[in-house]
Amino acid sequence: MFIATLVGIFKYMELPEKYGPFVQYKASIEDKSIKEDEEIAILNVTGTESYHVLFIESYKSIAEIEKELDDADAKLNYSSKKILEEHVNT
Repeated sequence: MFIATLVGIFKYMELPEKYGPFVQYKASIEDKSIKEDEEIAILNVTGTESYHVLFIESYKSIAEIEKELDDADAKLNYSSKKILEEHVNT
């Protein structure tokens, strides 16, 4: 099991360039068009060179995020979970 740590939550238009390919890939597999002001969480997956992308508005609860990460054999660390809870439940 890998640990997923929050790198940051960015609006799409402010997203650092290095995360762009990961966001585009996730959008393509979800067949999603991204809005300029959409909040996107970037998670670093410890032990890999990969990032996990979360389109915040796509989730109704932190449990949905945890399920998605569990399917990817990852788990949120405590502080990342607490921060994401504030954004998902607003």
